Amino acid sequence: MIDEELECCDTTEVHQELLKIVEETLPDEVELYNLAELFKVFGDSTRIRILFVLFEAEVCVCDLAQALNMTQSAISHQLKILKQNKLVKSRRDGKSVFYSLADGHVRTIIAQGREHIEE
Repeated sequence: MIDEELECCDTTEVHQELLKIVEETLPDEVELYNLAELFKVFGDSTRIRILFVLFEAEVCVCDLAQALNMTQSAISHQLKILKQNKLVKSRRDGKSVFYSLADGHVRTIIAQGREHIEE
């Protein structure tokens, strides 16, 4: 990345009409915090790899561990975080627990992120 100097205004002029729009539309602090926490979940490449596997199929921890060449313990730890943030869901089938994407939003978030970095 080229180190560029950030351009700033030459004078201090507050645009009240713009600030009024911002004040009316800016989400509250709790919503902003929750959104920031959600995006932190996407900040780990292992969790992203898990999501990519789940794009293709519903799988158990054993399958994920094999596919990603990781331990079941490491996969379980990451799945717990993904589940707490409502990005994946699970279902029990006998002695196995299968994981899948919680909903279509997960795929959309990743797709938009990929589109952004490819620009």
